[in-house]
Amino acid sequence: MSRRSTPSSGHGSDLSREVIAEAARIICEEDVLDYRSAKLKALQRLGQKSGPGSRGALPDNASIQAAVIEYQRIFGGSDYAGHLIAMRRAAVQAMKLLQPGFSPRLVGAVVSGAITYAHRVQIHGFADRPETLDFFLQDRGIPFEQDERDYRYPDGTEVPVPLARFEAGEIGIDIAMFGLDDLRRTPLSPSDGLPMKRLNLADAEALAAVGIEAILGSPTLS
Repeated sequence: MSRRSTPSSGHGSDLSREVIAEAARIICEEDVLDYRSAKLKALQRLGQKSGPGSRGALPDNASIQAAVIEYQRIFGGSDYAGHLIAMRRAAVQAMKLLQPGFSPRLVGAVVSGAITYAHRVQIHGFADRPETLDFFLQDRGIPFEQDERDYRYPDGTEVPVPLARFEAGEIGIDIAMFGLDDLRRTPLSPSDGLPMKRLNLADAEALAAVGIEAILGSPTLS
């Protein structure tokens, strides 16, 4: 894909703005999901280095997330908005399936709008035993893969959480299975370091009802 002029966040030093813009372009055009990797790659392409002796610290992830959303609105346009709506609707359908026993919550890029075609829907579920979800999906004939993801908490601890991954048409769904007590114990978002925004089914349905014009013309939830 050809290199495009990327919108700037308008904050910080010239170098910081350049890194934010280039990192957002890398994420959107090269399907890089990890913000730190995108920032380091952006520094390298700008002829800079990180660490001691560098001209400045890496910009924060919240700035990158905002730049990704801005980039997608400008360059992704209706294709981006349509895919975001499809992901949000798929999330609602998955949450309705899980609603009776797992208190599902929608999290991540589908909530903020900072998505690319490489992103998957991220849902948190809650149960006494994580394998309950495996039995639930098996009983309904839904093929899935088991995985694991580390979540960091405000006290500094990092906890591995079981993950079930399946496909809903062309959209990937990841369900992280937490214990029941974790409904009141929220991990930190890798995007801004704050407790993750968790949407219940009603909030997710309201988000899925947001149309293309609103997505492209006004800020989304962060």
